[in-house]
Amino acid sequence: MSARLPAIGLTLLLAVLPSGPAAAQPALRFDAPAGWIAIEPLEPGRVAEFVAPRAAEDAEDAACVVYHFGAGDQDGVVAIETQLERWTNEMLQPDGRPSADVATTSRFDVAGRQVTMLDVPGIFAAEVLPGSGMRYYKREFRLKAAVVESLEGPFFFKFTGPDQTVTHWESAFAALVDSVRDE
Repeated sequence: MSARLPAIGLTLLLAVLPSGPAAAQPALRFDAPAGWIAIEPLEPGRVAEFVAPRAAEDAEDAACVVYHFGAGDQDGVVAIETQLERWTNEMLQPDGRPSADVATTSRFDVAGRQVTMLDVPGIFAAEVLPGSGMRYYKREFRLKAAVVESLEGPFFFKFTGPDQTVTHWESAFAALVDSVRDE
């Protein structure tokens, strides 16, 4: 059973202990949005997890997971693009178009770090468990993601849930990403 803790005013220190020259760099920090519930991450690569309570019109909550897989290969841009493409393909479009046709991306800096933001509406069709072949089929969902580049490797923020709930918490997700900093 996971412990649920209110995320109000919580600042998280991501437990990343790089080796070599990057070890002198401070860890990435960010502020959890008020109203979100922090959940202890139990899977490798997950450094933070949150539940964003559902909007009154929706049947379920939204989820935000922050991933960090280390520095990885030398070409982090390829890893970032590959992950964003993978997440875009977790969404289907009701009219059959490729989700890449409706996805929007933007790039900007936060605290001297390059950030890539992704937004994809549609039908959430990710695998229930990796390699299981079983997929969700959740209509009127939305996936928002942000990738924050760092010396420790990219940090991936994935926010998924019913469209109205994600839209309701959109500014909180943006504030989460905007709060990223070294300390």
